[in-house]
This record gives sequence, C-alpha cells and structure tokens, in this order.
Amino acid sequence: MKTKQESIFSSKTLTYFLQLAETMNYTQAAQILGITQPALTQQIKKLERTVGAPLFYSVGKKLRLSDAGYTMLNATHEIYGILNQATDQIQQATSATQGEINIGLLASIEDAVFEDFAIMSYQNNPGIRISFHMLTRKEIWEQLENNRIDLAIMYLPDDSIKNWKPYDSKKIISDDLLYIHHDEQLAKKRRIKFQDTTNGPWVMYPEGYYLNQTLHEAYKNQLADFPKSVDNFTTPLQLLHFSMQTQAATALPNSFMIGQDELPDTWTAHFDPNIRFDLAFVFRKGKAEIPRISHFLAQFDRYLHTDDYISRLKQLRNN
Repeated sequence: MKTKQESIFSSKTLTYFLQLAETMNYTQAAQILGITQPALTQQIKKLERTVGAPLFYSVGKKLRLSDAGYTMLNATHEIYGILNQATDQIQQATSATQGEINIGLLASIEDAVFEDFAIMSYQNNPGIRISFHMLTRKEIWEQLENNRIDLAIMYLPDDSIKNWKPYDSKKIISDDLLYIHHDEQLAKKRRIKFQDTTNGPWVMYPEGYYLNQTLHEAYKNQLADFPKSVDNFTTPLQLLHFSMQTQAATALPNSFMIGQDELPDTWTAHFDPNIRFDLAFVFRKGKAEIPRISHFLAQFDRYLHTDDYISRLKQLRNN
C-alpha cells in the first residue's frame, strides 16, 4: 500500500498541480499537459484527498488557490529547489569538456553570433553538445525554474520577474531600440520624439514579448499614444522585411540594424528619450560553477575578446 508521501509525489502529480496553479484554468492546463480535463480534475481531487484539504476554490468562473494550495505551492517550489541544487552539485563534479548544455534563446533575438560561436565551440570541444531552444520569455523562465535549460540568452532588465534571488546574469552587450521608418521628411533626424512616431501604421513584436512591453512602457512614460500595429512577427528579420514591403514603421535593436546593407527608402533614428536594454546570459546561482558551464562562459568571453559582438555581427553579415 502506498504511503501518503508516495501518493503526493508519485508520477506527475506535482506537475499537474503546478500547471493548474500557473494557468488557473482546468481546460488550458489540460491542453498544455496533453491530457483530458476530466483526467486532470481526477488527479487534483486525488491530491486533495491525500492532503486532506481543498487546494483550489472558485469565485464565479475564476479559480483561486486556497490557503492549503499556497502551502502546497511553496512546498513544491522548495522540493524542486532542493532537487535542482542536488543536480547542480552532482554536475559540478563532471568534466568541463564533456556533456550537454541546454540554452534558451529568446525568439526575438538575432542569433547569428551565437550560431557562429556554437560552430567554433564544437570544433574546439566536440565532447560538449550545445542545444539551442528558441523560446518565449515565459517559456524561458519556466524552463530555468525547472532546470530544463542551463543558460538563457535574453533582454534585461525584466520587470515582469519579481524574484531574482535565485538567479545571476552576465551582460553580453548594451543595446538601443531604434525607430525604423520610411518618411523622407524625417530622414535627417537622428533622434525622434515618441509623439512624432504615431501617425502611420506599425508592425511589431507580439504582445507579451519583451520589446513590445518595453515600447508600451516607454510610450506610457512619455504620455504618447501607442502606435497602431497592423501585424506582428517574432523575429527582427521578419519585422524588417514586412516594414520594407509595406512602408509600415517598426522598432528594432541597433545591433540588428548594424551592418545591414543600404536599405532603399528606409531610415533609422534613436527614440528621444533613448530606449536602452542589455542582452545577457541568465542562469540560476551555482550554474557558473559547473565545469562545462564555466568553460562555456569563459570560452564565449574569449570569443568576444578577439572581436566584440558588433564586429562579429558585421563580419557575419558581410560573409
């Protein structure tokens, strides 16, 4: 007969509970988990019977965590923290030149430099297998939390993340967001007020993407109306192509625009005030002490010491 502990921690019980606590929606959680809603409901009710208290309750159509649910959620995060720490301690004893490194790359980031570095890394260290995963910001934080990726490459600062205590970051480059437009009357402007960018249509990153939210915040701070977006794309190259074909304005990182061939009837300007952010590695504390991760980060430093990030990007664009 199973003990109470075995009933709570068996199979996917905690995974189901965490997913429901994340979405607060049985239908959505079941879809993400790849199971039916009745199956999810049954597992949650089974967990509630085991602990002896309801973990969720409803207010109208909205689901809420009970006091017992918050206790279970905190305990589950502590359990995962202990397991992740144990995993890291075990990995710290492994070789610096053998094993796998999983990297979550924000889908909206230009990936040419990281692809080039991965090729060089393989040539120098064939025993290290690097796996890149193109992810949304939400997916990155979920996979960092669950130890499914070792490193994230993303934009900072990220105000949507409230608990930074378990994490460290390592800056790669500081970047500026540029206004991309096709208005010849503004062609000579090197800086442009937010209020002067809202007359025509825009193409943007989807809602929830870092640079979209960064733009929203900047326009709000300048008391300017947010531009109307006619379409949304996830990569800078898609945005640029759409912008040039339709004459819609957009905003793209300076690092992406550097080294682009001369673009017909297309001009760039810094926002006034400027929008600046960092491109950085993000990882859980202790990760940098794992030999293969430490070796990877040191190797990347040497890679950029030879030619900095912008120089690398220009070379790759010209090849």
